[in-house]
Amino acid sequence: MCLAIPARVLSIEPDDMAVVAVENVKKRISTALLEQVAEGDYVLVHVGYALHLLSEEEAAHTLALMAEAGVLQEELADIRGET
Repeated sequence: MCLAIPARVLSIEPDDMAVVAVENVKKRISTALLEQVAEGDYVLVHVGYALHLLSEEEAAHTLALMAEAGVLQEELADIRGET
């Protein structure tokens, strides 16, 4: 389905890259579209790019809504490359 999904930044890498995690699923993404990103931040990720910074509360609320709607597991499968 490819919705944007909130993820926590685990580490910052060179060349505008970062490693993020969503429910223990890790992915390397680009942070080039954002001015500043730090470890521990929450970002909205779509097709491998961080699009927007979120608060921890916004991220948790969005993930809960996605789970309630039944789309969270599908998105996590996409991130893991299972689809």
